[in-house]
Amino acid sequence: MSFLSFYKHLDWRLIFSAAIIAVAGMLSLWSSAPDFFYRQLVWLIIGFSLILSAPFLHWRTLITNAWFRYGLYFLSTGLLLLTHFQSETIRGTKAWLVIGNFQFEPAELAKLALILVLADFFARRHLTAWQGQNLLLSMLILGLPLGLVFFHPDFGSSFILGFLWLVFILIGGIHARRFILGSLLAILVFVGLWIGVLRDYQKDRISAFLFPEKDPLGINYNVIQSKIAIGSAGFWGKGFGAGTQVQQGFLPESQTDFLFAAFVEEWGLAGGLLVLGAWLFMLYRIMRIGLKIRDNFGKLVCVGASAYLIAQFLINVGSNLGLVPVAGVTFPLLSYGGSSILTTCLILSIIENIQLESSV
Repeated sequence: MSFLSFYKHLDWRLIFSAAIIAVAGMLSLWSSAPDFFYRQLVWLIIGFSLILSAPFLHWRTLITNAWFRYGLYFLSTGLLLLTHFQSETIRGTKAWLVIGNFQFEPAELAKLALILVLADFFARRHLTAWQGQNLLLSMLILGLPLGLVFFHPDFGSSFILGFLWLVFILIGGIHARRFILGSLLAILVFVGLWIGVLRDYQKDRISAFLFPEKDPLGINYNVIQSKIAIGSAGFWGKGFGAGTQVQQGFLPESQTDFLFAAFVEEWGLAGGLLVLGAWLFMLYRIMRIGLKIRDNFGKLVCVGASAYLIAQFLINVGSNLGLVPVAGVTFPLLSYGGSSILTTCLILSIIENIQLESSV
């Protein structure tokens, strides 16, 4: 295939939908936080350069090699372990590696590594995934990064890692008895964590979700302000730079956790639907690529990518609307955050490369 042919066969509709989401986030940052805007711009340039370089990066060759997959897996878990020994605590967790002005969140890299490792694991065992040995081995693969992330503590990323494993284990069918037993065990583990592990502020986040009117100036303040921002926007929004909740500082974390609410306040329901439509179309393109790929490994990489995007979206937007507890999870490509952007763009670059090499 020639240089031009490679670019002709890129899934430009996938790239365009991702670009719409990124531009929406940049508009919101430009309106409220110019410093964040320029930092985000750098990460987006790097990220989209990776996507556009997909024809020449040979991801397909790399990710089919065990040394690369497990090298990435153990690198990410090593970095997760390293964060526990640093003194820097940001937003209540030790989830970031801090080197001067540079911050990196290893949990994002762990999500990518887990997708690749589990995709290969279940591609070779999809018919026997529920057998005892395979089930325990897949749980062991999950357990190492999940345990480290959980004790940061980072419950949002913990949930996403667990969700990725659950999607992979269910994709080939379900063993009813073991699924029921596993669900009961998960409930018992949660009760044990609630009694003996979770701290008061972590319990407050869950109780705040269950009782949204509780402590409106404290634990529920962020969500209430987010709902006000979204609810007061109308169809066309208040206009660029005119969002009162954001511009007057009522909405905390408007660059990260609540950037979706900040964007909707200024661009209205119309802007929110545009972002939602772009996200759904991006998800559709990934699933369509997965259906066209012949080998199970490539298909499951697309399944894992879809599960990652779904989990991140549902937790972030759900917390903005008060439908799930606030967990500090980003909206991929929309929210501020270099680690999240880099991970999402790496995933999209890998998928583009897979579909290109599958079409040769």
